[in-house]
Amino acid sequence: MSESGERRHAGDFRMTVMHVVAAALLCVPLPALATRLSAAEVAALCANADGTAHCGRLIEAAQLKRLPGLARREGDKLLVSLYPSGTATFTDVEEPVNARSYSLWDSLDAINAVVLYTTTNDATLFTLLQRTTNRRFEFPAEPLLSPDRQRLVTADVCAKGCSGEIAVWRITKDDVRKELAWSPGSIWSDAAATWRSSDTLAIEYTPRGQQGDASFERKLSDPAWTRLAAP
Repeated sequence: MSESGERRHAGDFRMTVMHVVAAALLCVPLPALATRLSAAEVAALCANADGTAHCGRLIEAAQLKRLPGLARREGDKLLVSLYPSGTATFTDVEEPVNARSYSLWDSLDAINAVVLYTTTNDATLFTLLQRTTNRRFEFPAEPLLSPDRQRLVTADVCAKGCSGEIAVWRITKDDVRKELAWSPGSIWSDAAATWRSSDTLAIEYTPRGQQGDASFERKLSDPAWTRLAAP
């Protein structure tokens, strides 16, 4: 069903690609996500990939062509242009225990940020780089930008190995912090969250043990959210 940021083991690569493709189908084509690859593009690029890191590289190659001047690949280094000047460097690590790779995934021009697809030995993450400050933030699932550019949402819900949480993150000039959180517990096997409007999320989910999907909308003002105090 959805990408949902599931922490997937390398052996689950085919399922990983299926989740990425489904997530692209669920996302609303907002202007801020104009460079995000479509489901068909992700499926075509990663159909014969050797693993999650290779899939990330194939997606990166396509995005480097779409986003000229934003980033470049130099061997094991991904160099991303900062704003108004400078470069952020992300270096792959090829080690048996602490392996890690970074691949360009998307550009969120509306907030001057870049999203990287990040893999480790046993997990996939997403790294957001604020280009004006060179600050980096890791998310368990792909962060999706709200129409008013004030928040991000992630859905890290899967059959196993996830936090089981849908979270809303507040964006400031030099920080990103979790603002709202909600967990369905163990009653869902998968979920995706997209923005219906700046104050409303559309949540699609698969009840555990069932085949079909269901959906509902939830406003940010809903009392079901756990509200996290500002640091």
